[in-house]
Amino acid sequence: MGVELTMPDLGNLCEQRQPLECRVALVSNDRDLSSSWVSALNATAAQHENPYGLRFESVATSALEKCLREEDQLQALIIDGGCNPDELKAAEQLADRMHALRAQLNVFLVAQDSFLNDQGGAPASVRKRFDELFDRRECNFNHMFRLVQAFIARRASTPFADTLKEYVFSARDAWHTPGHSGGDSLRNSPWVGDFYRFMGEHVFNTDLSVSVQVLDSLLEPHSVIQEAQDLAAQAFGAEQTFFLTNGTSTANKVVIQQILGGGGKIIVDQACHKSVHHAIVMNRVEPVYLKSTLHPQFGIYGPVCRADIELALDDHPDAGLLVITSCTYDGLRYDLKPIIDYAHERGVKVLIDEAWYAHGYFHTELRPTALECGADYVTQSTHKMLSAFSQASMIHVQDPDFDEFRFRENLNMYASTSPQYSMIASLDVARKQMVMEGYGRLRHCAQMVATLRREVDATGVFRALTLDDLVPVALAQDNIRLDPTKVTIDVSGSGYSGKEIQVKLFDQFGIQVEKTTYNTVTVLVTLGSTESKLLRLVHALKQLARQPRKRSHECSTRQLPEFTHLNCLPADAYFSETEELPLMDNGVAAEKKLVGRTSADEIVPYPPGIPVLVPGQEISAQIVQFLQQLLQGQNATEIHGLIFRSDEPMLRVMQQTGKASPENKVSNAGNRSKK
Repeated sequence: MGVELTMPDLGNLCEQRQPLECRVALVSNDRDLSSSWVSALNATAAQHENPYGLRFESVATSALEKCLREEDQLQALIIDGGCNPDELKAAEQLADRMHALRAQLNVFLVAQDSFLNDQGGAPASVRKRFDELFDRRECNFNHMFRLVQAFIARRASTPFADTLKEYVFSARDAWHTPGHSGGDSLRNSPWVGDFYRFMGEHVFNTDLSVSVQVLDSLLEPHSVIQEAQDLAAQAFGAEQTFFLTNGTSTANKVVIQQILGGGGKIIVDQACHKSVHHAIVMNRVEPVYLKSTLHPQFGIYGPVCRADIELALDDHPDAGLLVITSCTYDGLRYDLKPIIDYAHERGVKVLIDEAWYAHGYFHTELRPTALECGADYVTQSTHKMLSAFSQASMIHVQDPDFDEFRFRENLNMYASTSPQYSMIASLDVARKQMVMEGYGRLRHCAQMVATLRREVDATGVFRALTLDDLVPVALAQDNIRLDPTKVTIDVSGSGYSGKEIQVKLFDQFGIQVEKTTYNTVTVLVTLGSTESKLLRLVHALKQLARQPRKRSHECSTRQLPEFTHLNCLPADAYFSETEELPLMDNGVAAEKKLVGRTSADEIVPYPPGIPVLVPGQEISAQIVQFLQQLLQGQNATEIHGLIFRSDEPMLRVMQQTGKASPENKVSNAGNRSKK
């Protein structure tokens, strides 16, 4: 049964499938105060409108950590600061420990006016840690109840999503873009009416335009979008947050242009997302590429060695930006704080691509996040692991030198002037879900991960890889961690390749996995994972484990060829006069023509999606042979960046105009490590 609520001052709650329940813990070792306050507050809650289902309970200080870890419905704490300065200090320390466990909860302090400072206000340390203060002699429990409820209501509000819904339900006539006019152009069409019925009414009537001023402007927000962004900044621990409706690819480009627009030097993982490589070309940036580590047994590329990052920072003091991907597609994440601190000591800004880790801040075991470790900019694909629509992303900022005006201009250069409003609403709602129930949802995910790993290993054929399995030897001392929501399964024992298992799971059991290598498949355990889906996946793997085959030959990973060097800036190569040379051409003949030439394009085998060539890079014999091998045989690899002429693969290279003089060459990151 749904509970319909009409309380606009409390966030315009949507209908719920079940009544809400919010627990508020009063943390005190004073049993008399605790008992009397809890009784009075629960009596007050029973007498007032209580749409969030606030229920107050007493928790001893010694039991607080257990409560924080196990109580999913906990939404707020009231901490007793006692009657003297030492007890107040202990309350502040308790609030800090609470924040380390559940940063999203509202926290209130019970204190006495004797703790006010000389100016009659609360000390800054108190105001920083607590949402509101209550006097221990307080008797107005009505006021206290309303304050606690108001703070929870603010956190649970979705200002943009609510405004969008209200506008749609007001049923205004549309004489503006988009042309389908709320779906009216399709609804009664004999040709495309089926598409309208398939997609549903609200897909179309929420597709509006900047003409609807009440919905604010994504490019210049002042009202409900700005409110939603402010709530997101608070939720994710940022100073400022910006919404994007064209993905983290755009987010990365905006940040790189903000720091290095017009040129400069960037230190970046060679295995970074292709959007970073694109930004390097678009902004005429000079890259210093860092070599990713390879796990040879599974063909999985991991983080860069910390020593290599530090060495690059030492060797390139003129670098303006360090870009790191954490976590990787396979769930490997850096120990970021020492790396970020090392960069900041040298005056280098840090961008962390957290596209796959937007959920990290909402569970104790997944922290610290990049923002907590001091990153200046963090980009997140809110759609990858959370509940936002595809392409919905955020940029989080805490750069002390942040130029907001210039940032908005850079953002406007990439963002559409016709954003998808339902996508913005999904960002608002995804944020709400995480601050209100993210901890509990992720705890449930962890339980499913444990079950999945146990059942996979129990097959005796498949094996769920652990952190020790996935971390290459070169990273053994780097304190690399694993995001448990990415479960990589070794399928070697089945006699099938990762791709073959992927096809069998899809064709025979209706299951689609996230990615494969030649001997692994990876599944994501997200907020949308259910026990029924888990049951079906385990059943499928057990069935497949009963039908192993003897592998006719052992596959081995093809390690990416060594990065050669850059002959010029990537932008110079990409925009230069070029010619196309055949890649195959009887093998040896193609190699003779290509070796020593400069690539004009980014050439990316997929998977794993790591460039073999970037614009401006010199082509080696090893690279040519590697690409030829990928294109041969029945299981040819998909390669992005090649040009096909009459089905013949071609590489675009710079026209030869004489060897580049040394002064025209750019710096290159060596493949050295600190000794």
